[in-house]
Formats: sequence, C-alpha cells, structure tokens
Amino acid sequence: MTTHHNDPLADLSASGVSVWLDDLSRELLESGDLDALIADKHVVGITTNPTIFASALAHGDRYEAQLRKLAEAGSSVEDTVFVLTTDDVRSACQVLRPVYDRTDGVDGRVSLEVDPGLAHDAAATVDRARELWAAVDEPNLLVKIPATAEGLAAITAVIGDGISVNVTLVFSLDRYREVLDAYLTGLEKADLEGRDLTAIHSVASFFVSRVDTRVDALLDPIGTSRALAVKGKAALANARLAHRIHEEVAASARWDRLAGTGARLQRPLWASTGVKNPDYPDTVYVSELAIPGTVNTMPGSTLAAFADHGTVPATRVQDTYAAAADVFAELARLGIDYDDVVATLEREGVRKFTDSWDELGKTVGGRLRQLAAG
Repeated sequence: MTTHHNDPLADLSASGVSVWLDDLSRELLESGDLDALIADKHVVGITTNPTIFASALAHGDRYEAQLRKLAEAGSSVEDTVFVLTTDDVRSACQVLRPVYDRTDGVDGRVSLEVDPGLAHDAAATVDRARELWAAVDEPNLLVKIPATAEGLAAITAVIGDGISVNVTLVFSLDRYREVLDAYLTGLEKADLEGRDLTAIHSVASFFVSRVDTRVDALLDPIGTSRALAVKGKAALANARLAHRIHEEVAASARWDRLAGTGARLQRPLWASTGVKNPDYPDTVYVSELAIPGTVNTMPGSTLAAFADHGTVPATRVQDTYAAAADVFAELARLGIDYDDVVATLEREGVRKFTDSWDELGKTVGGRLRQLAAG
C-alpha cells in the first residue's frame, strides 16, 4: 500500500475502504463544503438519517425561503418533509455524480431513508421506496430500508424493482445473513424480469459503536477482571464476524451464478463509527475496520479525527476472526445474552430513528404554522 505522508484518509482510501460522510445539510451543499470534502478529504459518498435531517432543519436558515413557499401553498407537514429531504439528496447526488461515473457506480452514492415509522410494514416501505426513487430521480441514490424482519421482504421487492438499497440498522449476525439472502433473492427476481443487474447496488449498514455501548453497560456491573478485559471488544468482534459471513456468501455457488450476469455484491458498510466512550481511541472503529471492499461512513468529527491522526493497520481481517469468536465465547461465559443484546439494539435503533423523524415533523410543522401566520 502506498503511504501518503500526513494524509491518513488517503491511506484509508488506498487500502480499499470507501470513505463516506454521515451528514448532509443544505449548508454543507450550498457553502461548497461538500465539494471540498470530496476534493481534499477523499469523501466518495454520503449517508443520512432522520436525526441528521432534524438537526439540519432545526439549525439552518437556508430552508427558510422554500419553507415559506410551501407554507403559502398549504403544503402538509408530510409533503414538506418529503420535498425538503428529496431536494437535498438530489442536490448531493448531483454533486457526487462525477465520483459515481468515475467508479462505475460503486461510490458517489447518497442515501435517503424511508420513513422509519414504516419499519414494520413491508408493503408501505416498498411504496415509499418507489416514491423516493422516482422523486430524487438520480441513479446514485440509495434508498435506506431498516433490517427489521418485515424490512427483509421489502428489500427483496425493491431490489427486484431495480432500486439500489442501503440496508440500515443491522446489528445481528443472523440478521445480516438474512439481509444478504434478501438481496440475492431480489437480484434473482430482477434477473428473471430481465433487468440490468449491473445497475443495482447495495450496502448493508452494520452498526458498530452501539454494540460496545450496550455490552459494556452489561459488563460493568459484573465488574470482575474477566468482564473488564472484554470491555470495548464486542463491537469490533461483531463487525469482523459479519465480514466473515460476507466472504462466505461471496464464495458461494449462488453468488457465482449471479456474478456471471453482472450483478454487484452487496458491500458491508460500517455505520455508527463515532466513538461514544471517551476512554476509547476516537478513530478505533475506522482504523480497526480498514478492510478492502468495505465502506466506512463517519460523522464529521470522526472524519476530522482520522484525517488528523488516523492509522491503517497492516493486519488482515481474516487473521482476526478466531479472536473475534473468542470474544463472544467469553461474553457467553459471563452470562451476556448476545441475542438479547442485538434484539434490544434493533428495537432501540428503530425507536430512535422514529423519534427523530417525529421531531423533524414537529420542527417543520412549527415553521409552516409560523410562516402561514405571516
């Protein structure tokens, strides 16, 4: 690997990791900051979520003129949120279009979430995904669908329609296997319908730091030296074992047949990579998951930290699988129920996104009422 002096993000990119930003706002778009991140910080994609949009709308004045027009037209809160978010994502897609073209569609991607309140309604999720795809009308969009049990059927249906998907809120290894299966089933459906599989892309957003937050909170009360010795290890172990599943699918006969038709393998995307425990290195979920062929989407603070002092270890991920399995064996011996941990994280993840979506609606509704009142 070529070493780029004083440019850790260049090293990360050269290692085969796609650097994406977990942030989007009209300020970022209109100020030229996004262009600068692409040019100078090796950013080749963007993810969004309801929390990010809620913050952007609550704290940014660049939405004011459009909100005023929508208020005067009597636009509903739901329609206004739809217009504002799809407009921002469309603009970001256009900014990133040269990256998309240069990488043959692998990067240059922008994600937009289906209303998380629909996470347990497959049919409604499919309908909204189609609406978002049509409204943004850019080939480098990824529609985000939560990896709930109901979301799996929606993922298959949407991929079958030829819509590219970012599967979000993946915590469990078993669920990740189901996500990969849903993606392959969708590709097989699209193939039967004669669609161009080369145009369909997907990432699976495997959440990282929240696993440590949850597991560490269970280890602290145990308090033994054995318990404290595995603090901060569960998240990386979980992600590394997820990558092993990805490799198993990539080596399967089922995938081999689809690859022969030009299909693109779904890539693992490491999400929730900002460190929540200040005792841990602030770039640990980036440097320790610097795996070729993966995506790391970082909040701005983590991106800046890695740009300043990040490193790319020489260790191959395949050499970490045995130790990762040992972490979970030790957690089980300590009485930590993995299935309960990941089920809790999925429920909390959907709830947090739904709460943020509701907060976004309240913010927009308040502004519409103020502007309509003059």
